[in-house]
Parts: sequence; structure tokens; C-alpha cells
Amino acid sequence: MIYLAQLRMQLERSFSPLACECKVTGDHSLTVKLYHPVSGQVDLVVSGLSVANLRTPEAVAALIEELRYELESNTLHCRETS
Repeated sequence: MIYLAQLRMQLERSFSPLACECKVTGDHSLTVKLYHPVSGQVDLVVSGLSVANLRTPEAVAALIEELRYELESNTLHCRETS
């Protein structure tokens, strides 16, 4: 399993200039929040991710791709409603 600090750094590199917050709950599920570091505006929050599934670099890469898709979908939805 990848350590949270490493995961956070990898996510921040992948989603720069956004900052990332990773928290693990008591049931070993992960919450990832991507936000603007200056304004604090949150772009994406995903909860309930299984920490046990993040054991390999491939699993982390797949998570990054899923988050990228969710972030793009969220951004597109915001543009359409503006």
C-alpha cells in the first residue's frame, strides 16, 4: 500500500496547480479532496475509496485517471450551468 503522503504528492503532481487532501476513516476508506490552495475552492471530493486497492503503482495510476475523469466531468457540468 502506498503511504498517504506519497499519494498526496502524486495527486498534486498530477492535478497541479490544485492542492490535495487525503484522509483515511476508521473503516479504512479514503477521501480525496482536490482544491485551489489560495482560494480554498473545492473542485472535487471523492469518498469511500478502498485503501486496500491502492497497493500498486498501477492501482494509483487508475485512481488518478478516474479522478481526472470526475474532475473534467464536474468542470464541464459547471460550465454548462453558468
